[in-house]
Amino acid sequence: MLDELLGRAELKARIEELEEEKRHLERRAAAEEERRSEAARERQEAEAEVNRLEDRIEGLEERVERLAETDDVDVAFRGTEQLRGDRRDEVLSRLSSFETGPEGALTAMVHEDVPDAVAEALGDRSALVRRAAPCLVCVDDAGLVAAALDPPTPPAAFAEWGSGFRLDRSWFAPAGPTWVALVRSDLFALGVYDGESVALVDEVESDVMGSHSKGGFSQARFERRRDQQVDEHLDRAREAIEAHVGSGADRDLIVLGEGTVLGRFTDLADRTATVDATGEPAAALESAVREFWTVRLSLL
Repeated sequence: MLDELLGRAELKARIEELEEEKRHLERRAAAEEERRSEAARERQEAEAEVNRLEDRIEGLEERVERLAETDDVDVAFRGTEQLRGDRRDEVLSRLSSFETGPEGALTAMVHEDVPDAVAEALGDRSALVRRAAPCLVCVDDAGLVAAALDPPTPPAAFAEWGSGFRLDRSWFAPAGPTWVALVRSDLFALGVYDGESVALVDEVESDVMGSHSKGGFSQARFERRRDQQVDEHLDRAREAIEAHVGSGADRDLIVLGEGTVLGRFTDLADRTATVDATGEPAAALESAVREFWTVRLSLL
C-alpha cells in the first residue's frame, strides 16, 4: 500500500521489465558471438576446400595442356616402378653399363621443355617425357633403351649424345653422409643419412593447438595463439639445425616436411621438398627420407 502511494510499485515493475530485457539482450549477444565463431570456422573450412579445389583444377588444367601437346596421339608408358635401395642401384648399374658406338646414347635432363634431340629420338613418345618431367631421359639410337628417371637431386637441364648414358649416382642417392631434417608445424627431427639408414641426432616436439572448436578462445585469439606456438616451434627447429649442422659450405642439408613451413628454412637448406611423413620423430624422419630418395622409373 505504501509502495503504491509513493509510486515505488510502478518503479519496481519497471526495474523488473528492464532486468528481463537486459537478460534477453545478453542471451542475444551470446548467441550472436556463437554464430560468429561458427561462421569463422565454416569460413576456414570453405577456404581450405577452395584451396583444395584450386589445386585440383590446376592439376587438371596441366594434364589437359599436356594431353593437348600430344597432338591427339594415344601413347602410354610401357610400365612404371618405384625404385629404392638395392633395386634402385641395380637399375642404375644396368643403365651405366650400357655401351654403344659414338653418339649412340642420348641422356637428357628435362625440367620443362622437351629438347629437340629427345623429340627427334622418341617421336610421338616424347609426349610421355612431358608427363614424366622433371625427369632424366635415357634412350639409344636403336630403340633398345627408352626410360625416364626422376632424380631426387636433379642437375640442371642438358641433352647430350655419347657412347653411354651420363649418370651421376649423387643425383639419386647421397654421395656421402647427408644431414636430413623433417619439419612439421608441431614436430622436428634431424638426422644423418648414409644412403642406407638414418641416424637420429635431435628431435623437437611441440604442443601446438589443433582445430578450433566452440567455446574457449575466440577464433581470432585461437589463430594468434596457434601461430605463436608454431613460430616458437620453428625457431627451436632452426636453433637445433644451426647448433648441429652449422652453416659451412662443406656440408649438405636437405629439409623435408610440410610445404607451409619449408619457406622458413630455404636459407639453411641446400634443397627442400614436401613429403607426407607422420608419426613419432624417428619413424617420421625415416619415412620422409625413404619417400624423398625413392626414384620413379617410367618406361617410354
